Amino acid sequence: MDDLLFARYQMAISLGFHIIFACVGMTMPFFMAVSHWKWLKTGDEVYLRLTKAWSKGVAILFATGAVSGTMLSFELGLLWPKFMEHAGPIFGMPFSLEGTAFFLEAIALGIYLYGWNRIPPYVHWFFGILVGIAGTASGIFVVAANAWMNAPAGFEWVNGQAINVDPVAAMFNDAWFTQALHMTIAAFIATGFGVAGVHAYYLLKNPDNDIHLKALNVVIWFAVISALLQPISGDLSAKDIAKRQPAKLAAAEALFETKTSAPLLIGGIVNEEEKTVDYAIEIPGLLSFLAHNDFNKEVIGLDQIPEDEQPPVAIVHYAFQIMVGIGFYLMFVALYYLYRRFIVKKDIFAPLLLKLLCVATPLGFIAVEAGWIVTEVGRQPWIIYGIMKTKDSLTPMPGLIYPFLLTVGVYLILAVVVTWLMIRQFRSISKNT
Repeated sequence: MDDLLFARYQMAISLGFHIIFACVGMTMPFFMAVSHWKWLKTGDEVYLRLTKAWSKGVAILFATGAVSGTMLSFELGLLWPKFMEHAGPIFGMPFSLEGTAFFLEAIALGIYLYGWNRIPPYVHWFFGILVGIAGTASGIFVVAANAWMNAPAGFEWVNGQAINVDPVAAMFNDAWFTQALHMTIAAFIATGFGVAGVHAYYLLKNPDNDIHLKALNVVIWFAVISALLQPISGDLSAKDIAKRQPAKLAAAEALFETKTSAPLLIGGIVNEEEKTVDYAIEIPGLLSFLAHNDFNKEVIGLDQIPEDEQPPVAIVHYAFQIMVGIGFYLMFVALYYLYRRFIVKKDIFAPLLLKLLCVATPLGFIAVEAGWIVTEVGRQPWIIYGIMKTKDSLTPMPGLIYPFLLTVGVYLILAVVVTWLMIRQFRSISKNT
């Protein structure tokens, strides 16, 4: 591999690692706050133990996310200096606001963790809410910066230089809302089903475990509502991408030729050399409808995109299929839960539902990773869409294999440590029941 690929893989691994902790930081504090609220209202000590256990998990994951997020910030400047030279003054605002939100989140979390029996109960609870609000805001600001890379705005590009910079227009670019909405809902889905699945596992082992049952009753609603809302967000994103980044949509659907009444492909094996997709299920006209609300509308294929501006098709298509497939599975689990809650009305968390939740434990995070592959790889070869190619932004420093290997080593160590800590935390919840 050349240095460009090592740099891209390093960023991919860093982002893929960090996004998990970003999802948890955006959502887990709200689970914690709901449990805290139930304790304040009912006086049930089980909710108190659950709240304290979850808050320790939030602290562990927050600390790890801070490390990985810091590494990402350095990598942007070290690996892509030309990009930061031009982009920094334009989209610096969302990054600076993200930093502010991050520090607010850290302060609120510190007060929450050490505020037990030291500050008024409802003030203490409010700081828990504040952790979630700041974490969500932090995530949205970062996504706004990434959205700018997909929909550059707030400047004029003249002779290789950005002039007439408008940071507000850059932050509120054409892609920021759909990307921020999709990512925020995805974070609630991934974390909601992730936490629900772990508690479902322990509930299968011990059906009389009250703390895991109460935990499941708290998080399941976040997961279910988010899973049912995400298709709406996905539809908005598809229509937005069809208009702004037709090459990305064409790659995601492996649409090699421009077509009217374009079919939606389910599955299939991509052959990029032959420009075909084998063994796929085709639903006629559905891609045209999803992209343009018209079954007969034309959808731009890769044949209208210059070859040197086409993203890798196979990886984008497979990632898109994984993301959508997992989304449908989680939506099915959500509907099955609602069926048991409102139709069956007894033995709601039956063994089958608990097993489905166990299977769902990692799936939301896998879907998030796949979604980011679609977003980032689907934008290639551009680092700033339509303006600067990724290869033109790369550092001239040779030997990028070494920071790549170092990054992989650091994240492997962090992954092992965090996994061990979280397993110990969940086991301690069960032992203290």
